[in-house]
Amino acid sequence: MYTITAGSWLRIGILGAMFGAAFMFTELALEGVGPRLLVACRLGLGAILLLTIAFARGTGLPPVRGEGAGRVWLFALGIGVFTNALPFFLLSWSQQFVASGFAGVCMAIVPLMILPLAHFLVPGDQMNLRRVIGFLIGTTGVIVLIGPSAFAATGAEFEVTARFGCVAAALCYAIGAILTRLCPAVDLISLSAAALTIGATLFVPYALWAEGIPQNVPLISVAALLYLGTFPTGLAQLLLVQVIRSAGPIFMSLLNYQVPLWSMMLGIVFLGEQLPPNIYLALMLILSGLALSQAAALRRLFSGRTSRQP
Repeated sequence: MYTITAGSWLRIGILGAMFGAAFMFTELALEGVGPRLLVACRLGLGAILLLTIAFARGTGLPPVRGEGAGRVWLFALGIGVFTNALPFFLLSWSQQFVASGFAGVCMAIVPLMILPLAHFLVPGDQMNLRRVIGFLIGTTGVIVLIGPSAFAATGAEFEVTARFGCVAAALCYAIGAILTRLCPAVDLISLSAAALTIGATLFVPYALWAEGIPQNVPLISVAALLYLGTFPTGLAQLLLVQVIRSAGPIFMSLLNYQVPLWSMMLGIVFLGEQLPPNIYLALMLILSGLALSQAAALRRLFSGRTSRQP
């Protein structure tokens, strides 16, 4: 039974702010370290935190022996790459050349990208006419977002490439969501801990080889790294599990509408980012397409019918 309470709204509000702020803190972290070391710190800190929580809860990591164990760990590898290491790196690299608000708005694309992937990969989750129209509207928003007038040009050499990098990160998150949906039944905290551990094991040595150990990192960058590893990478998993188990996945989908708004607002207020009108048109199209594609689920949510199992 799913029940939406005041605590559910509080948790999802905290999650929206937590994920939205990650883009601003990425900008601050990049002042002291390169994008690879940023990702390595984020994965390493997140893995340590979730491993500690998983073993403290008595669940630990998924079993390595037994029926289906190898399949679970194969999914953990895919999730570690596509939900953590690869999109973290794409976003960190891209935010050297684009504003944090742009990167945050791109995250609203994730559920739209899930639609065609789920159509082919998830049984019983095929697209209908309404979802197709929503997908096309959202895609139009993506085109406006990437277009040359989406932001005033910074003159950076890789600005256009970085815009595509943010969209590619959104695609990675969509693939990771499909992998999570298809993964055999397993404790979500254990799965997240395994995925982050795999991601950190693969990425940390590469980051140290490519960028070395940084010297004289500003305090603001250290604080930003601690935030990124602890909150949106580690603690957020606990809140996600609580919200999904108590209020349901439909309620959880409201997070998709919050993250770009938080990232834009924080970028404007604290980083002084200038966001011309085109970005708002792109966001409106993306969120409209998202709302249309999820119309039936949203109607069930706000009519109070999420108190029953979907």
